[in-house]
Amino acid sequence: MERKISGVHHVTAICGDPQTNIDFYTSTLGIRLVKLTVNFDDPHSYHLYYGDTRGRPGTILTFFAWPGAPRGWRGTGQVTTVSFSAPPQSLHYWKERLSSKGVKIENDSKRFDDQVIAFYDPDGLLLELVANPRDDREGWTRGPISSEFAIKGLYGVTMSEEGYQQTSSLLTDTLGFHLIAQDGNRFRYRASDTEAASTIDILCLPGARTGEVSVGTVHHVAWRTPNDEEQKAWREKLVESRLNVTPIIDRKYFHSIYFREPGRVLFEIATDPPGFTTDGPLEKLGSTLTLPPWLESMRAHLESELPAVKLPTQPTGNRASSSTG
Repeated sequence: MERKISGVHHVTAICGDPQTNIDFYTSTLGIRLVKLTVNFDDPHSYHLYYGDTRGRPGTILTFFAWPGAPRGWRGTGQVTTVSFSAPPQSLHYWKERLSSKGVKIENDSKRFDDQVIAFYDPDGLLLELVANPRDDREGWTRGPISSEFAIKGLYGVTMSEEGYQQTSSLLTDTLGFHLIAQDGNRFRYRASDTEAASTIDILCLPGARTGEVSVGTVHHVAWRTPNDEEQKAWREKLVESRLNVTPIIDRKYFHSIYFREPGRVLFEIATDPPGFTTDGPLEKLGSTLTLPPWLESMRAHLESELPAVKLPTQPTGNRASSSTG
């Protein structure tokens, strides 16, 4: 059976101050904080998850918080842009809203027939809003943004590469993507027939500086697989393709394998289940610090070490704060 990736599961980037990050993504962009937890590999730092009402795969942007770390820089071997899907005819609203919040629009243009605006988050992560009339998802509409304008989820990512052919071969021959368009040195691939969180662009930039992963850059992009059985099959296929793949790792809300594509971007394949309600009810997502069972014994220590953060008002009207600090 031919296996195909169905799209983006999540993108993980790096921020500096966690409170600044929370305020920007929940208040300015109006995306739900669906989970406040820690980096399981470095539990003295936060891991922040944003998404739609449930944090469905394809809507999730996550951050490792590294307060005090230096800024990274965008370059080859990286995901250099994260694109969100926005309702058609909403970009005028977003330009006015971002301007009112002191966020400068860096670019306003058309790309492959889609209208796109580009801007930076407070740490310098390059973001885009793509007016996408072909996306029927509903974003988080119980925050500050009405359903008419609310971000629907991820549209896709852009990777910068010194070359593109080996990465293109991996995408099309192994992962099941299709090359659907080209404009100069930009190559567009789609993972499935849907245009919700299924697009990846490669910018071919020979001679450009190699990127440095730190604050304001993307750490990795994760692709979707429906269940554990399919993930095991993907792992076997990647090993057969002579890619150096990790064992399956339990991330509590999904299971993951990691490998680097030929251009050195870190890829993950993550399962859709079990999801973010595995350790709490839907209405309480993002309202408290949650830890995996293997870190619960460290809770008091971690809460004393992690910086205090003020969490968004919950839809019930009750303000929840982290107990850390």
